[in-house]
Amino acid sequence: MKLAMIGVGQAGGKIVDKFVEYDQRTGSNVVRSAIAVNTAKTDLAGIEHIPEENRVLIGQARVKGHGVGADNEMGAEIAQEDIGEIQGAIDQVPVHEVDAFLVIAGMGGGTGSGGAPVIASHLKRIYTEPVYGLGVLPAKDEGGIYTLNAARSFKTFVDEVDNLLVFDNDVWRETGESVRGGYDRINEEIVRRFGVLFAAGEVQAGDEVGESVVDSSEIINTLACGGVSTIGYATEQVENPNGGLLSRFSDKELDATETTNRLTSLVRKAALGRLTMPCEVRSTDRSLVVVAGPQDHLNRKGIERGRQWLENETASMEVRGGDYPLNEDHVAAVTLLAGVTDVPRIKDLQGVAVETQDNIGEIRAESQQNLNDLVHDEGDELEALF
Repeated sequence: MKLAMIGVGQAGGKIVDKFVEYDQRTGSNVVRSAIAVNTAKTDLAGIEHIPEENRVLIGQARVKGHGVGADNEMGAEIAQEDIGEIQGAIDQVPVHEVDAFLVIAGMGGGTGSGGAPVIASHLKRIYTEPVYGLGVLPAKDEGGIYTLNAARSFKTFVDEVDNLLVFDNDVWRETGESVRGGYDRINEEIVRRFGVLFAAGEVQAGDEVGESVVDSSEIINTLACGGVSTIGYATEQVENPNGGLLSRFSDKELDATETTNRLTSLVRKAALGRLTMPCEVRSTDRSLVVVAGPQDHLNRKGIERGRQWLENETASMEVRGGDYPLNEDHVAAVTLLAGVTDVPRIKDLQGVAVETQDNIGEIRAESQQNLNDLVHDEGDELEALF
């Protein structure tokens, strides 16, 4: 699947940058265009792989390159005001080569959570290609302002894209991990999972072709249900053709029954293991499974059994699947669960949003009353002096 990626805000820009690096390293040729949009000059300067001409600094008249300070309302306003500058970069995208747009943002910051829905809405108004979002939810310990931003902008982002793929930092942060080290590792996890999914149907000259190819139309049809989606991933190493790596898979004699069972097991692990956003699997509307690895290890019967298991587990008739031959030392299964509805984390965010909306009037009224009292008290003191 060929994508035009737009990273909005610090997290979004770094993830797109990591996607470009992954694309170059693996030769998957998925990223046809990469753009980073930010209100902070220093964030854009930290990007390594996105071409400099595709790094768009917005809001210079208002924040002078210093960012919006986690103010997502200002982030949305600036994106709307400077949409022409963003469109200038989008104009360079070879749209005729693109299957879809992917707008990526951290949902806790100001520029990303505010600007990403604005940009997605603009893209949907102009182009006929699908517009997907990849939203990264902040961990609960990152601070109240970030949770509040995510709660405020989540529904807006969902409404403005054809499907919102979600990654929840709260599930992936590890105890004692540094902030920088944690985010670098998490970004790598994001790119690995989504990279295998999007690259599945992209075959280059000389590459092996799968028996059942998962092309862009399969992914688009799976995501066409809308709403929010999550991805599962499981991997197991196989014997290195050059020797030295032992595995439960044998590169010399592959027992069909054993390989079938293990591929089915990988699909189960991918769907029931650590998803990018935990959910009740049975609430899935549509799903897709891709098994990638050395062609000799991609047993068609095992892939079909894995697809049938996923169909039973999700109680959905729309379960697509296929294989993706790769010259790697592991076999991996990726499951895309689209249109999930039973998601505890989203319910928590919705609760925060409702509670905040109920309290915001009271907070403002109290603040105004405190200000009035302060002014009144100072006035009484001045009258007493004179």
